[in-house]
Amino acid sequence: MDDPTESNKRMWDDLVAIHEESKFYNVDGFKRGDQTLDPIEIEEIGDVSGKSLLHLMCHFGLDTMSWARLGAKVTGVDFSPQAIETAERISKEMGIDARFICSDVHNVSEVLDDTFDIVFMSGGVLCWLRDLKHVIESAASLLKPNGIYYIRDFHPFSTVFDEEAKDKLVVRYQYFESSEPVNYTATGSYATEKPTPVRVAYEWSHSVSEILNSMINSGLAVEFFNEFPFGSYRAYPFMQKSEDGRWRLPDRQNYVPLMFSVMARKPSA
Repeated sequence: MDDPTESNKRMWDDLVAIHEESKFYNVDGFKRGDQTLDPIEIEEIGDVSGKSLLHLMCHFGLDTMSWARLGAKVTGVDFSPQAIETAERISKEMGIDARFICSDVHNVSEVLDDTFDIVFMSGGVLCWLRDLKHVIESAASLLKPNGIYYIRDFHPFSTVFDEEAKDKLVVRYQYFESSEPVNYTATGSYATEKPTPVRVAYEWSHSVSEILNSMINSGLAVEFFNEFPFGSYRAYPFMQKSEDGRWRLPDRQNYVPLMFSVMARKPSA
């Protein structure tokens, strides 16, 4: 078996240029001043003016730079050299004050000496982490007292279903975490219908209990855990896009959770 992290890194390197040109990421709109953050994130995190924010697995940085536009002092970390190079190019072109670091997020506490008011993770990132507990513990150690750790991602329960099923939810994958990843041949991207280089990708399952307990065991106090019956992209072929831009199941729209958010705080003492 190929090294999972290196294989995934090659895949994401290949996807950066394709994503930069995609309608999904809408880089031209971002350059005109559009916001790329999910409204849920802005509402739940609140005012970030003057706060330091660490964005883990930032891809090519549009969300990171969106936080900078809202007044945060931002640092984005990603393991893809191509993603970091693109993020730095766009931030320089737009005159946005943002720092980007190429590193595996599992090693984030080893490559950063800073402390932060906010650690932020969002948009389909947890499945790429081989050791979620270690990542959360490592990043939590970089939080200032009273700092917050925030995650918005696809609901772990929603990831058990077959993404290729044509007309209904069909269980295909395991729910509970495993030390061994699921590997598959990646032949496309959520962001575009254009062909992408064929790569072997590796993903890991992480349950709700693993996410919450990782935060708690890292010394954080969980303040809320919210679940939503909609997603931010078309995860299954039969999903329908609502007027609000959310993707929902066509029948029984509140039947299963498709997305979640969680916030935990580091004690002030």
